[in-house]
Amino acid sequence: MRKPFVAGNWKMHGSKAMIGSLISALRAGAEQIKGVDVAVCPPSLYIQFAGDMLLESQIKVGAQNVASVAGQGALTGEVSVDMVQDLGCQYVIVGHSERRSIFDETDEVVAAKVGVVLEAGLTPILCVGETLEQREAGVTQDVVAGQIGVVLQKLGVSAFNNIVIAYEPVWAIGTGKVATPEQAQSVHAFIRSLIANEDSKIASNLIIQYGGSVKPENAAILFSQPDIDGGLIGGASLDAGDFLAICKAAGEACSE
Repeated sequence: MRKPFVAGNWKMHGSKAMIGSLISALRAGAEQIKGVDVAVCPPSLYIQFAGDMLLESQIKVGAQNVASVAGQGALTGEVSVDMVQDLGCQYVIVGHSERRSIFDETDEVVAAKVGVVLEAGLTPILCVGETLEQREAGVTQDVVAGQIGVVLQKLGVSAFNNIVIAYEPVWAIGTGKVATPEQAQSVHAFIRSLIANEDSKIASNLIIQYGGSVKPENAAILFSQPDIDGGLIGGASLDAGDFLAICKAAGEACSE
């Protein structure tokens, strides 16, 4: 049975005071977190601060982005995978829709980033998903298959032994709109089938998160779907009570 995984994407939110208060509350409520892997992904400037506060905690730390090349170099403003590894990160979000749409990251760039994260021994959280226009045009599966296909072509199916996929319909991120459980499950099942076409065992063990306005009120029904293995949580991860409730729902859904 797959163990659910819930990760909080704090995006460009945070200060030392806010993060200190948030993590203190998360640690205080940690007894609620059972049967689920949990991580938080702060802005890069606060990775060390958050990591220090989470020492000896079951909550792990991830980064929101890395450069598409490893090592050091003349890339002003970039953060390398070696740097986030040095700070104790275990996960890196790769290919989030905001990186794709605002910063023009192509499927090829995303696949390159997945590669450098894997080479560093970290776990990429590979984000895929369609826009509202693409869903209404009936090309959701084509879009998602294309995003995953480039990674398959570049790295091979064996790479998915160490990849988490997060399905995030772009039209549901930060909008308050949520894919119905049936809509989300349908795409998750399709994603698993893409990997199963290459290797059924890898597919059966693949963690596929859902992201897109997940809240305590809808978490249980989403996580009860057979191919949804937790969530990549945006706004709700900035509220300790909400995030803990979502983590608890993920653990309970898996134990049922």
